[in-house]
Order: sequence, then structure tokens, then C-alpha cells
Amino acid sequence: MDTPAIRVARVTPALADAVRTLRVAPMQAVYVGDPAFNLANAMQDRLSEAMAVLAGDEVIGFYRLDFSPRAITGQSHAVPSVGVRAFLIDHRHQGRGVGADAARAMCDDLARRHPRQRLALLAVHCRNRSAVATYRKAGFVDTGQWLAGGSAGPQHVMLRWLAPVAPSARVGQSPHG
Repeated sequence: MDTPAIRVARVTPALADAVRTLRVAPMQAVYVGDPAFNLANAMQDRLSEAMAVLAGDEVIGFYRLDFSPRAITGQSHAVPSVGVRAFLIDHRHQGRGVGADAARAMCDDLARRHPRQRLALLAVHCRNRSAVATYRKAGFVDTGQWLAGGSAGPQHVMLRWLAPVAPSARVGQSPHG
């Protein structure tokens, strides 16, 4: 079965209910938490954007963009950056390569809508090897920096430089960009 094209979109009221129904395998919940909680948290934070991953018109994933100056590492970064939190693909859609496609779509969307942001950062638990591999396929690199916290143990800090987008290609810029 072919998977429709993967794209990302800000969570709207029309998409919110579908995001709340997303689930990961029980062993993955420790890494990403509860989608409904993460959605509510992102929608209440003025420095965040709640984002849906779609295959065609079906919501298959979620993530949160964190525009706070010290996102992910707790330190300011030398270049404008955005943190990625709670990235997940519903368990029914895993194992098909859509995670890497979604991460690439996320970075393309960031470059287009937030052209001033130069870097995407995320933390991934060391035991979550499939997520590390997925992010690498999407162009993220391990910085060698570790974060000690987290309920599942230490986390790798990974980053991806965001490609500049020609001014004529920029659509729907937001105040965060």
C-alpha cells in the first residue's frame, strides 16, 4: 500500500481531535509522552507551535516547535534556532519511513515559514535507537552533547541546519520567524 505524500501543518481546531487520538507503542510513550497533553501544552505556550504530520489528509503524527531562546539545551545558541519536542508518528504508520519524511517536511516548512531560524535542535533518548536513525536519515547530526535528564535516561542533542529559502518562495511568515 502506497503512503500518500507526507506534509506538515499547524494544528487547527479541525485537526486537534485527530492529534488527540494518536498513539505510540507502550514502550515509546516514555520518550514522547501523551499526545493530548503535549498538544494542550503547546497550544497554551505563546512561544510554541503545535504541528500535525499528515499523509494526504490523514493526521498521522505530531510535534511541537519551541521558539524559546534556550530551547532543548537550556542555553542560548549562537544562531537563531528552534527546538523540536514530542515528535511522534502514530504506531499504525511506523515502519514505513514516514518518520524521516516527516522530519524532512518539518525542516522544509521551518525554512519556508520561519526563514530567520537557522537551526533545528532536538533531544532524543539514547535508548531510542530507531528515532536516532530516523533523524539521521532526515539530515540531523549528533552534536556529541548529552542531556542528563529525562525519565528514560540521557539524551543525545541532534541538530539540522535549515536551508535558506528564496524570498519569492516564502509564504505565510509568522511573527516567530
